[in-house]
Amino acid sequence: VQLQASGGGLVQAGDSLRLSCAASGATFSTYVMGWFRQAPGKEREFVAAIRWSGGRPYYADPVKGRFTISRDNAKNTVHLQMNSLKPEDTAVYYCAAREGIVIYTDSHLYGYWGQGTLVTVSS
Repeated sequence: VQLQASGGGLVQAGDSLRLSCAASGATFSTYVMGWFRQAPGKEREFVAAIRWSGGRPYYADPVKGRFTISRDNAKNTVHLQMNSLKPEDTAVYYCAAREGIVIYTDSHLYGYWGQGTLVTVSS
């Protein structure tokens, strides 16, 4: 399984950004795809996740109402639309995948990781 994250950049507070994660190397119909982030000096934290097969996505409280995770089955790509960005959203964002249909927020339960993409939000 290979995951390729892209879309990070430098934006101002209140701006929007869309991250993408291109997945390959498996049949992902029974996978959960997640986004995590790690700010400098902090532990990696859960952001959002979605089942490739469908169903309701799950979000961390700090991003609810601002971020939207979605998938494009035809392109094997998962997106994270980030609106109303705040300086505290600054972090390296990672996409991750795990086999199964249960959504977990624990990063240790995801076996596949992309390389990370940096999002910097200036005030």
